[in-house]
Amino acid sequence: MHVPREAVLLRIFIGEDDRIKGHPLYEAIVLKAREAGLAGATVLRGPMSFGKSSTLHTAKVLRLSEDLPMVIEIVDSQEKIDAFLPLLDPMMGSGLVTLERVQVLQYGDSNGKN
Repeated sequence: MHVPREAVLLRIFIGEDDRIKGHPLYEAIVLKAREAGLAGATVLRGPMSFGKSSTLHTAKVLRLSEDLPMVIEIVDSQEKIDAFLPLLDPMMGSGLVTLERVQVLQYGDSNGKN
């Protein structure tokens, strides 16, 4: 798979407890991205966050809320990201979705491994 040098980073911020049809939302998004033929997706779990409600989410043992932040990052061409957004929209109940232009310096290696 080829990713152009000038690409787009789609970043999706959700909570670990977010669900769709009983499954974790972050898993559903990654599977949908794979199904759509995007170059790849990475899920990052954060130890602490707050958002619109200002509720603090943390991994500390004594906190009541452990709905930790999940960030899904997907890099691909503008066209492929634009085509994926209408698939993502109905999956999102809440959360934050951002786009930014990026330069891809390397994707995989010269041996074809990813």
